[in-house]
Amino acid sequence: MTANTDKINLLGLSQDDLEQFLVARNEKPFRARQILQWIYQRGVNDFEAMTDLSKALRAELYANAEIVAPIVRSRHDANDGCVKWLFASGSGQSVETVFIPEEDRGTLCISSQVGCALDCSFCATGAQGFNRNLSSAEIIGQVRHAIAELPRRSNGEAAVSNVVFMGMGEPLANYRNLVPVLELLVSDWSYGLSRRRVTVSTSGIVPHINKLADDCNVALAVSLHAPNDELRNQIVPINKLHPISTLLDACWDYAKKRSNRFITFEYVMLRDVNDSLAHANELAELLKNKPAKVNLIPFNPFPGSDFRRSSAETIRHFQSRLRDRGLVATTRRTRGDDINAACGQLAGKVSDRVKVRLGEKRIGQRMSSA
Repeated sequence: MTANTDKINLLGLSQDDLEQFLVARNEKPFRARQILQWIYQRGVNDFEAMTDLSKALRAELYANAEIVAPIVRSRHDANDGCVKWLFASGSGQSVETVFIPEEDRGTLCISSQVGCALDCSFCATGAQGFNRNLSSAEIIGQVRHAIAELPRRSNGEAAVSNVVFMGMGEPLANYRNLVPVLELLVSDWSYGLSRRRVTVSTSGIVPHINKLADDCNVALAVSLHAPNDELRNQIVPINKLHPISTLLDACWDYAKKRSNRFITFEYVMLRDVNDSLAHANELAELLKNKPAKVNLIPFNPFPGSDFRRSSAETIRHFQSRLRDRGLVATTRRTRGDDINAACGQLAGKVSDRVKVRLGEKRIGQRMSSA
């Protein structure tokens, strides 16, 4: 993405920020709604094509604004219909975005950071380290490109019906740039998605879980992956800052603010690590009588990882035990693994990485200032 630093990129601006931009130029705030429709619903980049704007406003926009999207470096199509794009993020780096088609929906898995600082031991992204946050334009640009490129459904609707922040990066660690994108995704003037169809997945940055429910109340998924602090400290190091009890308190508060809707807890199945029936019992006890559902994720291998996937039989027994204990439990179907697009495999290309470890003060500072 190459932008003119003398012009403001309108891509990724919230409606409020776009209104402020227009009011500062003696334009009516409602013009922001028109511009949002042109950018997101019609996919237009040329201000001259925005024919319901005055000539004077179009000239003002041409002189002071632009619409610059991230550059696509490559596209890969999987045998099962999944599509993976590689988006340039500067200095030879890139992030990945995956489209997962289903019979009743199309889910776009998008990235929020170049790499990730949280260093979860089973994740290919975390293994590469962290470089920087993506801008709001770089995040929403992934959605805009996918919608423009993918063929529409037979009913005329866009291929993308659901957006999940489960790609590269920890979304809540990029909070400032995340919220404007969430607003655009659910706004009737841009994409108009149901809040239930937009999911933010987090490893557990508790202060921002609390903020998110107030700022933009969308679906929440939590990468839990262990039923106790001792194990979770090893495989999800953010647990050392926000242990399970604190994390779950934030989750239940979030669910109340969302009219008691379910929180999804993601649980990657690692052979001989977290997949015993004792672990299942412990997890069921942790979540009993709460608005929780568990999504079991078969581990997807990547180069350099020592973990192995739990057997299909082990996963079935684990799921059955959770259901016997009264929990809603599903197993995620592995998709796109022939192009390394499955859950936990997204790696993109991260250079000049800054590997931030949980034992250092810097990560706490990073989380509090995001």
